[in-house]
Amino acid sequence: MNVMRTLKFAFRTLVRTPFVTSVAIVSLALGIGANSGIFSLFDQMLLRPLPVRAPGQLVNLSAPGPKPGSQSCNQAGDCDDVFSYSMFLDLEREQDVFTGIAAHREFGANLAYRGRTLSGSGMLVSGSYFPVLGLAPTLGRLLDWNDDHYAGESLVTVLSFDYWHTHFGDDRGVLNQTIIVNGQTLTIVGVGPRGFDGTTLGSKPNIFVPITLHGLMQPGFDGFWNRRNYWAYLFARLKPGVTIEQARTGLNVPYRAIVNTVEAPLQKGMSDATLQRFRAKQVTLAPGAQGQSSLHGDSHDPLILLMCVTGLVLLIACANIANLLLARSAARAGEMAVRLSIGASRGQLIRQLLAESCLLSIIGGACGLVVARATLMGIIRLLPNESAELIDLHLEPAVLLFTMALSIGAGLLFGVFPAFHSTRPDLAATLKGTAGQPSGARGAKWFRLALATTQIALSMALLGSAGLFIKSLDNVSHVDLGVKIDRVVTFAVSPELSGYTNERSRVLFGDIEDRLAATPGVTGVTAGLVPLIAGDSWGNSVTVQGYPTGPDVDNNSRFNEVGAGYFSTLGVPLISGREFTAADSLGAAKVAIVNEAFARKFNLGHDAVGKLMAQNDGPGVKLDIEIVGLVPDIKYSDVKDAVPPVFFRPYRQDKTVGAINFYVRTAGDPGQMLTAVSNVVATLDPNLPLEELKTMPQQVRENVFLDRLISTLAAGFAGLATLLAAVGLYGVLAYTVTQRTREFGLRMALGAQRGHVIRMILGQVGWMTLIGGVVGLAAAGLGGHYAQALLYKLKGYDPVVLITAAVVLTIVAFVAGLVPALRASRIDPMRALRYE
Repeated sequence: MNVMRTLKFAFRTLVRTPFVTSVAIVSLALGIGANSGIFSLFDQMLLRPLPVRAPGQLVNLSAPGPKPGSQSCNQAGDCDDVFSYSMFLDLEREQDVFTGIAAHREFGANLAYRGRTLSGSGMLVSGSYFPVLGLAPTLGRLLDWNDDHYAGESLVTVLSFDYWHTHFGDDRGVLNQTIIVNGQTLTIVGVGPRGFDGTTLGSKPNIFVPITLHGLMQPGFDGFWNRRNYWAYLFARLKPGVTIEQARTGLNVPYRAIVNTVEAPLQKGMSDATLQRFRAKQVTLAPGAQGQSSLHGDSHDPLILLMCVTGLVLLIACANIANLLLARSAARAGEMAVRLSIGASRGQLIRQLLAESCLLSIIGGACGLVVARATLMGIIRLLPNESAELIDLHLEPAVLLFTMALSIGAGLLFGVFPAFHSTRPDLAATLKGTAGQPSGARGAKWFRLALATTQIALSMALLGSAGLFIKSLDNVSHVDLGVKIDRVVTFAVSPELSGYTNERSRVLFGDIEDRLAATPGVTGVTAGLVPLIAGDSWGNSVTVQGYPTGPDVDNNSRFNEVGAGYFSTLGVPLISGREFTAADSLGAAKVAIVNEAFARKFNLGHDAVGKLMAQNDGPGVKLDIEIVGLVPDIKYSDVKDAVPPVFFRPYRQDKTVGAINFYVRTAGDPGQMLTAVSNVVATLDPNLPLEELKTMPQQVRENVFLDRLISTLAAGFAGLATLLAAVGLYGVLAYTVTQRTREFGLRMALGAQRGHVIRMILGQVGWMTLIGGVVGLAAAGLGGHYAQALLYKLKGYDPVVLITAAVVLTIVAFVAGLVPALRASRIDPMRALRYE
C-alpha cells in the first residue's frame, strides 16, 4: 500500500467516525494552538536572530566592575554593559580580533516634517554601526565612518523602513529633504532596510542619527568625551576563525592597558580596595545574534514557564485522544481480525493506524494555527501599548515548522499504544465475536485508567501553579502604594525636544498647570520630573549633615523634582514640615523634602526637617539645601520593589528641566479628562506631542503587566487543562460502564442497590483523584519552587492555594464521574443480562 493510498484510507476512516474525529481535532487544535502561540512569542523574544548578515558572528560587549562617575543605561542592557565613548574609540582603534566595533544609544525624539509632529524614538549610532551589521539601504545610503568624525557636525539622518513606509508613504523623494529632530534640522540621506528595527528588542527607532549628535539630540548632555560618563552600548563582529574566547582574551589586552594607564589616574577619592578592583576590570563577551536587550533576560523564565504549561495542556489532550482511539479500537476489532486473516501483516496495520493518528493530528495542528493567532492577540491585549506593538501576529516559518513537528509528534504519542493494542493477533476469539473485544482488553482498561489518572495529575499541577500566580497577582494588586491613584490622569511633555529653550519650557509648564487647574472638574494639578511607578529610576550621590563621607561609603539616593502641591494632589500626608510652593523657584533658598527611607539611611530619624544636604558628594561640598519636609515612603519606580531612599526637589529650582510629567486629579471620571488634557495642551502649542497620556490606575497596571500576563495565561491554560481532563475522565468512566453493563446488571439482579453501584463508580473516581491529586500537588509545589522568583510575597508551596486547587479538582472530577455513575445505576438487570 503506497503512501497516497494509506492517507486516502486514513481520511475515509476519520470521516466515518465524525464524533470521535471532531472531538479529537478540537482538543488538538486547542493544545497545539496554545503551544504554537507561546512558541511564536518565545521565538520573537529569545530565538529570532537579527535580520543582518551572518548574525551568529556578532558579540555583545560588557564591562562589569566599578564605574565611578555617571552611568546611564536603558532597555539595551543594565549598567554593566555601558562604556564611555572615549573607551569605545580606544577599543575600536586598538583591537585586532573584530572586523569592527559599533556603538549605539536610544533617545526620545520629537519628529517634525511638513508641519506634522510625532513623538517617537531615535537611535544614536556610530559610523561603524551599519557596516558591522552588513546592511544595505532601501533608498539612498546608510550612515558610515564619514558621519561621526566630529561632535555635532554631521547633521544627517536615516529613516527606518517602517517610519518611511507609514508616515512618508514610500515617497522616494524624501532624499535630501530635511526633518526637524528635537529642534535640530537634519538632512535625510537614506532609508534603512525592510524588516530592520534596530538592535534592541523592545525598541523600534524611527530614525538613526550619528552618535556624535548626542549633545544636540539630548539637550543638557555634556559628558560626550568624559571617561567617567558611561552611556554607550557596544557590539562587534568576530573576524573569520576567531572564537568568542579568543576575542575576549585578545580584546582585554588593550582594554586593561587603557584602564590602568589612562583611566585609573583619573579616579579620585577611591579606596585602595576599590581601585584594585577597578584596575582588574575586564571586558566580557556574549553572543549577539539576537541583539542587545534586557528583555531577553526578563522574558526568559516567564516564557519557559508558559511553554511548560502549554506542553502539559497538550499532554492532557493527547491522553484524551488516546482513550478515544482505544475505545474505537473495540469497534474495529473485527476489521483488524479480518485484515490479519486475509494476509495483512501487523506492521502494515500499525502503519495504517499511525497514519490515521498523524493525519488527525496534522488537521488539528492546522486548525491550531487559528488558536495560535488568537493566543497572540489575547497576549497583546494584556500588554502595555508600547510592548504590544513589538508582538508580531504573523506566524513565521519557524513557528509553522514547530507546529508541524509538534503535530506529528503528538500523533505518534497518542497513536502508538492504540495501534499496537488493536492489532494484537488473537483472530479466533475476535472472529467468534467474544465480547466484541480484541485481545488484551484488560491491559487496555488499565492503560485508560492510567491515562485518566495522569490527566488528573497534570491538571492538579496546572491548577496549583495557576493558583500561586493568581494569589501572587492578588498580593501585587493590594500593595500599599502610598499614593491615591484613583481619578488621576498623567501625561508628559518634552518641549526641549521641540526646540524650546529652558526659559520657554518653564513658562510652558506653568501655563499648562494654570490652564489645567482652571478646567472644570479638576481638583488638583502637579508635576514631576521622574514618572511615578513607571519603571524609571534616577539617582545620584548626596552629602547629608551628620552622615559620614569618604571612599566606599554608600551615599546614593533616588531623587525626583516635583511641582507645588505634589504630595497633597497625590494624597500623601506630610509627617512633618511643609510642601513645596510656587515660591520655591530659581533664586529662592534651595529646599528638599525626603522620605522615611532617606531619613533612616542617613540617620536623620524624625528630626530630618531643618537638616542640610548637598546634591553631590566629595571633599569640600557645600551643604546648601535645607530639608523642609518629611513624607511617608511611597512607591517610586516599581510596584513590587521596596521603597528606596528618595529626596525631592522643586523642579522650579532647576533651570535645565526640559521635560516633565503632569498629574491631574479630577472629581469625576478620569477617562473623560483625557480629551480635556489634550485640548488644553493643543491650545498652547498644537505641534507639541503628548506622551504617555493615561490614567494612573492604567500606569500601575502596566507596571505589573508581567504578573498579569502570567497569571491570566496560567489560569486560562489550567482551566482548559481541567476541562480536558474532566472530559477524559468522563469518557473513561462512560466506556467502563458500557463494558461492565452485564456485571452491573448481574449485581443488581442479585440485590445490589443503586447507591452501591454509584459508590462503586465514584469510589473509582476517588482513588484516581487521590493518586493523581497527590502526584499533581507534588508537581505544583516543585513548579512553584522553580518559579519562586516570579511570585510576590508568596511561597511556592503555599498550602492554602494548593488545598484550594485540590478541592476544585476533586469537585470537577466527581461531577465528571457522576453522570456515568447515575447511568450505571439505572441499568435494567434483564436487558443487561442479554447484553453483548
